[in-house]
Amino acid sequence: MFKLRRLSEQPILEPNPNNQWEQAAVFNCGVTYHDGRVHMFYRAADRDFAALADENPDPSKRFVSSIGYAVSADGINFEREPEPIFVGEGLQEAWGVEDPRISRIGNTFYMLYTAFGGRDWDDHRIAMASSRDMRKWERHGVLLDEPNKDAGLLEETVDGRYMLFHRRMPHIWVAFSSDLKHWEDHQIIMETIPGGWEELKIGIAGQPIRIAQGYLMIYHAVDRHKTYRLGAALLDGEDPTKVVRRLPEPILEPELEWEKEGFVPNVVFSCGQVVKDDFLYVYYGAADRVIGVAGIELDQIKF
Repeated sequence: MFKLRRLSEQPILEPNPNNQWEQAAVFNCGVTYHDGRVHMFYRAADRDFAALADENPDPSKRFVSSIGYAVSADGINFEREPEPIFVGEGLQEAWGVEDPRISRIGNTFYMLYTAFGGRDWDDHRIAMASSRDMRKWERHGVLLDEPNKDAGLLEETVDGRYMLFHRRMPHIWVAFSSDLKHWEDHQIIMETIPGGWEELKIGIAGQPIRIAQGYLMIYHAVDRHKTYRLGAALLDGEDPTKVVRRLPEPILEPELEWEKEGFVPNVVFSCGQVVKDDFLYVYYGAADRVIGVAGIELDQIKF
């Protein structure tokens, strides 16, 4: 067992009232470590969206999600840019782009994100963009034409194929592709557990990362009361479709006021983590309004 410890008792990123596109919320960020800095791609919302949850999407109340960009040398203090680095385009992204996860494969950075069309609450699709410099992003469109989200790419190929983690409700699935366009061999690798903290649904946090014992997969889990926690599982280092061990208790759960109160209460939700100086930094959205960070030394990760 291991637990993450918070590296800041306060949010490390909060809404900016001076920027209309991020004035309501900043949360659910993908991250990567490159050239000595942590690069963060965070979801930002321009208006309150919590009040819409119990009704059909209303164009007159439309909120729009964009993706902002921030960098940090120490992993805690971030400088962000004044304009979003990635915004929605077309009908499938009419209500924006959400929950990015960043994977580096070779010299290319891949961003998997949720494209939300807003025609109904299931109008979300996994989409992908790529970049060599993390500034200019080339769209590759929808990967799976079905209501689906919580997607990320393993940063290594498996038997020469790319490996995609995703969620077909309510479980964690994987699929494989030789060209990043056509996906096959879809299979469930981890299921919900009735009667506890991961009963309602589960989905990956950041893409699984290699550690000494195999692949560390951090994931979010939701209980019947809709509290979001983070859990951890160990995947086999040779065959990451196999779950070697799954920790019975969460590694992080809502405890602080800003994790328990916000647009969506009682939420810690991660889309990314990085390893820097043998330390794991896990970034998470709290109550769908702000961003926090927690972590642990690599040698303290025990399964």
